[in-house]
Amino acid sequence: MDFSSKIFIAGHNGMVGSAIWRCLQEKKYTNLIGKSSKELDLRNQMAVAKFFEEEKPEYVFLAAAKVGGIMANNTYRAEFIYDNIQIQNNIIHQSHISGVKKLLFLGSSCIYPRNCSQPIKEEFLLNGELEITNEPYAIAKIAGIKMCESYYNQYGSNFISLMPTNLYGPDDNFDLETSHVLPALLRKIHLGKSLENNDWDSIRSDLNRDPIKGIKGDAPTTEIAQVLKDNGIQFNYDKSSLIINRDSVKIILWGTGKPLREFLHVDDLAEACLFLMNELNAKYLSNCNISHLNIGSGEEVEIRNLASLIKKTIGYKGKLEFDSSKLDGTPRKLLDTARLNLIGWSRNILLEDGLKSVYSYYKKLS
Repeated sequence: MDFSSKIFIAGHNGMVGSAIWRCLQEKKYTNLIGKSSKELDLRNQMAVAKFFEEEKPEYVFLAAAKVGGIMANNTYRAEFIYDNIQIQNNIIHQSHISGVKKLLFLGSSCIYPRNCSQPIKEEFLLNGELEITNEPYAIAKIAGIKMCESYYNQYGSNFISLMPTNLYGPDDNFDLETSHVLPALLRKIHLGKSLENNDWDSIRSDLNRDPIKGIKGDAPTTEIAQVLKDNGIQFNYDKSSLIINRDSVKIILWGTGKPLREFLHVDDLAEACLFLMNELNAKYLSNCNISHLNIGSGEEVEIRNLASLIKKTIGYKGKLEFDSSKLDGTPRKLLDTARLNLIGWSRNILLEDGLKSVYSYYKKLS
């Protein structure tokens, strides 16, 4: 890409898209296109066709998607498969029609079988049953990968796919109903710390920024206390003085805490996306007989240890408990990133450093 190339970042307001946008701006790329969902509904075939006809982008980063954690994936199964397939079908096809020079499609490590050999190689795609809780989302992403591969095989379209591990960073989703595990843990433990400090102002500020089940910071204290307890943030307080018993604060988390997860800071992903857009073509994937590349940190951590690390980062002193009656999801997901590392990319941000930076970001939101 030239610094003046016309570049469309689909999903530029999301965590991944905004990181790519920041990265491109920092590297002095000057001709960036981004459309909000209100400006352009990517599920609308005619609207997307009109956009490509008018704007004629040369390069496309396809970071737009409906995403969420285990609860959201399992609850909104229809939306997760419909919205994602519509978005990627429209963008990939119109990129082909309009002669886009190169497209990078971003997926997720959930595309792999539930009981996959570890670490997970690109070749393991479609070698077993998917995790049931996120199967609709995974199927949509697999369809996107195969669409990019098929358009290269049939038309020579230079479309490549990159499958990231679990991501975190600025502009993440901290909604307790729809977020992924790391931001959900961070927000719950932050609220637990506020309760320990008897800091109702901090709690109200947090809820005003991001209400929980419609409960905002200006709601009666009893309603705030109930919605926190409904989301696993347990505590006792004096209803007349509103003084919280700090020793009663306890956070209950989903599952056993035993699943292993790998995490990558989104700024590392953005750097990799730019690197691959400039350095890798679809021909490489075809020659390797693979449909996509993995990207991850190469390290994994138990969810209970991640919770402890976030607890340490935030300074929360209270209890953490796990509810084993709730779903765990896939037992383990560690991506094999040997191919990407050999091409010349490796991560820079360690998990402990990344958690400190994202918590600093989160506190500034309030």
